[in-house]
Amino acid sequence: MRKQKIAMLSVYSNTLLVILKLAVGFIMGSVSVISEGIHSSLDLIAAIIANYSVRRSDLPADKDHPYGHGKFENYAGVIEAILIVVAAVIIIYEATKKLIEAAPVEFLYAGIIVMGISAVVNTIVSRQLYRVGVEEDSIALQADGLHLKTDVITSLGVFVGLILINVTGLTVLDPIVALLVAAIIIKAAYDLTREASKGLVDRRLPEKEELEIKTILGKHSNMFIGFHDLRTRKSGAHRFVDLHLVMRYDMKLEEASDVAEHIEKEIEERIKNTRVMVKVESCDHEDFDFKKIDLTRLNDH
Repeated sequence: MRKQKIAMLSVYSNTLLVILKLAVGFIMGSVSVISEGIHSSLDLIAAIIANYSVRRSDLPADKDHPYGHGKFENYAGVIEAILIVVAAVIIIYEATKKLIEAAPVEFLYAGIIVMGISAVVNTIVSRQLYRVGVEEDSIALQADGLHLKTDVITSLGVFVGLILINVTGLTVLDPIVALLVAAIIIKAAYDLTREASKGLVDRRLPEKEELEIKTILGKHSNMFIGFHDLRTRKSGAHRFVDLHLVMRYDMKLEEASDVAEHIEKEIEERIKNTRVMVKVESCDHEDFDFKKIDLTRLNDH
């Protein structure tokens, strides 16, 4: 499975970076490098959560989860955001202590090299994660990609900070850079929480996808009188559509079922990961209060 493979890539890369950053950070006595190690540790936990969530979300519907397991990915995104905040709090605490104690920073070149490696590795992995996340409509992979993109920014910040310390000799820059890292992390947590939490409650599909559904209905409007109660929602990467078709009173049940099945199939083919349920109703009077499709207006879009 493509999503699972890319999720494991994030686990492997973060494991390597955690070991490098923490080891070098403690040897240097640098709170900014250690803060990056903490950040990467939470990246690793987030990557493991993302890997688990994409596996769970791909499971088919069952008795207890008739609409599938797609929301596992949204929960994973929220958990990742919480972990980011935890990382920021730890970094702020350690940086504040370092500002008060003003301890020296040693072996600057080792830290500069590790931060450079981290920035390059996470740039490659984050782009891969986000690209696959968009292509597979996986909020968990997109969240993990954005999480690592934040790590790229903070690694570059520490990289520049260490160079400035080496040039100026001002070790106070170390905790200051760490505090800037924490601020960037908190902003990333806010953005991630806002995006991931959208799917925790049922929201309609994007306007573009609903218009696609109405266009398909419009194409076949000669087969029925009208439609009503069109409802859409999304769970992870999975979409659900249901609606009522109003058929002529003299249409046979078999013919009406064929029309409904044809429309269901076409919508599912045009919009990926979609499950459609069409309920057929008979109109046995002339004055009906249902929405008649304006085929001309729909085809203008």
